[in-house]
Amino acid sequence: MDVMLVVDMQVGLREGPPKYDLLGVVGRINALGAAIRRRGGRLVFIQHTGGKGDAFEPDTAGWRFLPELKRAPDDLVVAKTLNDPFQDTPLSEILGNLATERLLVTGWATDFCVDATVRRAVALGHRVVPVADAHTVSDRPHLKAPKVIEHHNWVWSGLIAPAGVEVLTTHALLNGDG
Repeated sequence: MDVMLVVDMQVGLREGPPKYDLLGVVGRINALGAAIRRRGGRLVFIQHTGGKGDAFEPDTAGWRFLPELKRAPDDLVVAKTLNDPFQDTPLSEILGNLATERLLVTGWATDFCVDATVRRAVALGHRVVPVADAHTVSDRPHLKAPKVIEHHNWVWSGLIAPAGVEVLTTHALLNGDG
């Protein structure tokens, strides 16, 4: 079954510089999530948990998922405290119990938590599909957000992965091209 991870798409990400095409990314996550659910797949929302005073402090507005995200009652939530959502969480066990065939990765931030998720999933032997247009980041001091995204999509497509890595767009996944 396909399982889609939605990494750190929480209200706190709105702090700081704007995130590239945020509403477009949310729309693509919602469309892909609906298709995955219809096909019998599952969604796992990764929720970053920060410390006291952090933008992602538990039970604060910033910790909550973006209200634009369409979540279903049987979607799962995994809390994390590091960039890597597999570290010290039940994520690996959950994916094993779901008999995950493909692991689609979406969310924020491309160069931190999304990248850590993709790399760890590959290292754990998952067949990983980073969704090329369903992750976001803000401009970095040395590189504009679209270039950060383009660069990471390129890097992920070249990872050496026993189970495979295939970077696909939302359109390709929705139209059976991937």
